[in-house]
Parts: sequence; C-alpha cells; structure tokens
Amino acid sequence: MSLWEAAMQPCTLFELKRVSDGEGGFASVYAPSAPFEAAIKLDSSTEARIAAKEGAEDRYTVTTKAPLKFHDVFQRSSDGQTFRITSNGEDRKPPKAASFEFYRHSAEAWEVPNE
Repeated sequence: MSLWEAAMQPCTLFELKRVSDGEGGFASVYAPSAPFEAAIKLDSSTEARIAAKEGAEDRYTVTTKAPLKFHDVFQRSSDGQTFRITSNGEDRKPPKAASFEFYRHSAEAWEVPNE
C-alpha cells in the first residue's frame, strides 16, 4: 500500500438537485450522492501561507482514485468538513506509462449553501 493510499479517508460526493420549494417553484440544493475515498492535505506552501495572511481561504490538495470535476462538492466523513474542487482532476493525472493511477485536485473549504 502506498503512502497516499494509507492516507485515504471516507468522503461523500454531493450532487446539486432541483427540488420543489413548496410554493410552486424550485430550489437548488446539494444532497449526498456517492461515497468515495480521498487523501486530503492542507496546502502549507509558502505561497498558501502568504495568501492566508492576506485573507485568502485555506487551500487543500485532494488525491483520489477517480477524477473529480471543477466545483464538485464533497464532505469528509470524519468531521463533516465540506470542500469544493477548484481544478479539473483530468489535468493532473499521472502519465499512461505510470504503474499507479490517481488524480490530484485543488480544493477549498466550503459551506454548502442549503445547510
């Protein structure tokens, strides 16, 4: 087992759904949709620390076995922290010749608007 696989933790992908708002219209809400595993690491690079001092949100690196898409939302099961993907997983995958396959994403801590 590789180091990144050992760091995997249970997560749940959220799906944006349209539901009745009870008044004849619709509302968009995020709902849990699919479990998966991810290794989530706070970006502690010099650039990230400088940005945080200037008020930027914390950034994370999320490693998964399958690609996530820009603005996918998921929740870490252990503490309920929600994240939103800020990159495209297909852009940061290993080359085809690699003996391993994982996808790295950038993410931000995020609050689900309908909670």
